Amino acid sequence: MKELPNITEVLRNTFQTLIDQFVEFVPRILGAIVILLIGIGVARLMAFIVRRVLAQVGFDKIGSRLNEISIIKQLNTEIKLSEIIGKVLYYFVLLVFITAATETLGVAAITDMVSSLVSFIPKVIAAAIMLQVGVLVADTLREAVLSMCQSFNISSGRLLSMIVFVFFLVITVISALGQAGINTELLESSFNLIIGGVIFAFAVGYGIASRDVMSNILSSFYSRSKYKEGQVIQIDGVKGEIIKVDGTSLTLQTGDTTTVFPMQVLQTKKVEIFN
Repeated sequence: MKELPNITEVLRNTFQTLIDQFVEFVPRILGAIVILLIGIGVARLMAFIVRRVLAQVGFDKIGSRLNEISIIKQLNTEIKLSEIIGKVLYYFVLLVFITAATETLGVAAITDMVSSLVSFIPKVIAAAIMLQVGVLVADTLREAVLSMCQSFNISSGRLLSMIVFVFFLVITVISALGQAGINTELLESSFNLIIGGVIFAFAVGYGIASRDVMSNILSSFYSRSKYKEGQVIQIDGVKGEIIKVDGTSLTLQTGDTTTVFPMQVLQTKKVEIFN
């Protein structure tokens, strides 16, 4: 029959092992704390230097351009790129030192987790840059569409320009998420379905609603070279002097009043020109 182990001896050996491990672990903890404190100081110093340099070279002007975009104004926030980049650099440098500190501790799980965060930050930075450039491009396209619609006197120009802005903004957000390593297949599929349905419905509805406007615009291309300001003409029994010709209408001064004709009338009614 085997003898039972000595409980006292077992407890003594257990406590001795724990004490030895603790004594061995204390220098690691102190080393990790020292590395962490050094990392905080270095991170703050580098972030401060970068913020000052970027502010001096006028890098914040790009952020000012972003602050002028209407959708960002509605957020009641101010984008200052030097501050953002300084914060990102601070946490990046700090995570590098945290990685070194966890390696000193010898805890593999914590080290792997921090290393994953460090490798993820460059992807986030690239995604942020892509998002910033995408917002600027989307706003430029919005302004271009709005200006073009205003030149053709299209009343729904603001709506069209905002649709273009939102469309390119969503594309930019999806691309930025993909750059950050996030799976966007489901989001892309849903977006494509929604955009396809909206474009089809909008094309049909807007085509029917704006056929008169498009008719006037097309008529202006054919008629603008024939009719100039200062000419005296008669349209459908109304005689007067042309005082304005734009993309969709022609205005006659008829005595004490003015009469506005849509451009398509020049193609469908009898027009007499008086020299």
